[in-house]
Amino acid sequence: MSADIATLVHTSGAEARVLVSQGFNCFAWSAVVQDGVRPMLYAPEGFESGDQRASSGGTPILFPFPGRIEQGRYEYAGKQYQVPAGDALGNAIHGFVFNRPWRVVDQSSDQVTAEFVGSVDAPDTLDLWPSDYAIRATYRLEGDRLTLDVTCSNPGDSELPYGLATHAYFRLPLGGGDPEQTEVQAPVDAQWELKDMIPTGEHGPTDASRGFAAGMPLAGQAYDSAFRLNQSASGEATSSLSGDGVRLTQTCGDEFKCYVIYTPGHREAICIEPYTCLPSPFGSAARGAETNLLVLQPGESRQHRVVLQVEAAG
Repeated sequence: MSADIATLVHTSGAEARVLVSQGFNCFAWSAVVQDGVRPMLYAPEGFESGDQRASSGGTPILFPFPGRIEQGRYEYAGKQYQVPAGDALGNAIHGFVFNRPWRVVDQSSDQVTAEFVGSVDAPDTLDLWPSDYAIRATYRLEGDRLTLDVTCSNPGDSELPYGLATHAYFRLPLGGGDPEQTEVQAPVDAQWELKDMIPTGEHGPTDASRGFAAGMPLAGQAYDSAFRLNQSASGEATSSLSGDGVRLTQTCGDEFKCYVIYTPGHREAICIEPYTCLPSPFGSAARGAETNLLVLQPGESRQHRVVLQVEAAG
């Protein structure tokens, strides 16, 4: 199947491209900064063909679960489920919508909306989850901003547990300098302990969580780590990358409780991923951790927003 790409253009010169046929992934975004238009997202060469790993670039949307489910096994409302493995450790990973075609329902020059319904677009997944599920997303482009609005809905007859995350790959360096000097700031207060990429339920302050809270350069450090968003903060949470006279911020609502920070081995990008729930929420709940798994009753829906914005930095 040929790739289906939606191209957005703003009058300011900003542009974005969305791979509708593979997860409705915004894989290219160029924003207006003081000295011109700069690319802000990373995707590997040839990503637009749809032949690359769907979670390797752009802005994957992860739903109805982000991150991993340990060995793909979980129990909900007294019923056992088994989701196929998606990583080398045998865990299910990143939900059902990030690597499948979505359907565009509305488009203009600077915004596009698409949807995905389990019973329509992935009927093979219905036995893997407690309820049918639906997600509708809109990318809206402005000169210095890219807004993603998401509505998660329950079209089924049973309650729908879910988590949502975005997995944006932010390009490094932001300009032409040393990528390792990019300053990363994130409002976190603790790091979740992981064993084989699954939370153990233990968490606490670490050098990494303190460093990200204050803002620190990458400086060659590697991360694939989960952090708790600062629970004393109210309202929206904003993380940022700063370097080469540019500051890129990512803002999300208070329903997002966790950040996963990931540095790919190629060092050409960093991912700061807002999660509404802890990875592997079913197993983590069994270990006594507060997972913040969201639940929708039949017919209910909930809205979420993630905003990326670029500005010149002194």
